[in-house]
Amino acid sequence: MSGPHPAVAAARAGVRRVLADLPPGARVLVACSGGADSLALAAAAAFVAPREGWLAGAVVVDHRLQPGSADVAARTAGQCAALGLEPVEVRAIQVPGGTRGTGAGGPEAAARESRYAALEAAAAAAGAAAVLLGHTLDDQAETVLLGLARGSGARSLAGMAPVRGLWRRPFLGLRRAQTEAVCAALGLDFVVDPANAADGPWAAADGSALRRAALRERVLPALVDALGPGVVPALARTAAQLRRDGELLDALAEDLLARALAAAGSGNGATDGAADGAAGPAAPAAPPASLELDVAALAAAHPALRTRALRAAALRAGAPPGALAAVHVAALDALVADYHGQGPVQLPGGVVARRRCGSLALGPAGG
Repeated sequence: MSGPHPAVAAARAGVRRVLADLPPGARVLVACSGGADSLALAAAAAFVAPREGWLAGAVVVDHRLQPGSADVAARTAGQCAALGLEPVEVRAIQVPGGTRGTGAGGPEAAARESRYAALEAAAAAAGAAAVLLGHTLDDQAETVLLGLARGSGARSLAGMAPVRGLWRRPFLGLRRAQTEAVCAALGLDFVVDPANAADGPWAAADGSALRRAALRERVLPALVDALGPGVVPALARTAAQLRRDGELLDALAEDLLARALAAAGSGNGATDGAADGAAGPAAPAAPPASLELDVAALAAAHPALRTRALRAAALRAGAPPGALAAVHVAALDALVADYHGQGPVQLPGGVVARRRCGSLALGPAGG
């Protein structure tokens, strides 16, 4: 008897690998939009979970941004249930700004933030240990290119992590064509979201095509034509290498932050680890805290470690990860390494940093 289609076998192996640390009886949820990636993920999880002793359900998020979205969500939920996932829940959300979105990130960022909030709430309600996301190797390559276009640092270019807190991405080693092959092999009818097209109904904040959609349809094909078919895996390998290096730098930065806190007599411990600055949410953070860091300990460190430690300190003090930008970290670093009497630095989330008596204090405004 022949085995499963190679793409089906690869999808199942990805799910098994990314959940290997979970004990029997753990519940996982598949975030399923009805597209090829997430529907293939739902099928793989439905097959693997009972064989490994896990409980697998699904969450379908209806963004309510297109006519008929409720029907699409209902059909997707029906397919998930038919695959054997239980429970299957549809969560309708309100995206701020609608198809134009809000803020500099436009509708993509607004929808993503709303979607992840809904998924996190669903996981909490279900007692899920993990939420599976259908991002592929192609998505990873796009994330790296978007980071390059923004002039981002290594944290952003490291792309999406396979495992980070609640979020698990089993398909980062699979191409988009493989997820479509999974659906074809298993007879699954996936939807093609028009919002993912460069000329679709959504637009960036300035009215131009969505950045990721334009990159997917126009830029990556041009790169493949110019550089060959290996460009997408190569971009993903770059992300993996930067993520590995970043993990070491973050660990060293944690040690630096702990020393700076201790030298200043602060009662706060070290940072709780690196934030994944690419597409996707941050891991749950500790409650905001007022911090005091020893300037001398920070100033003696290499800038690569110092800026990472300062970023971690700002996050611990309550700055939102998605709003904390390189310009904010640079201003913090100037208080340490280029201080000439400048005043307090205002950070996102109402956090203020000020230098006083050889220390760098971070905390809420007025605190």
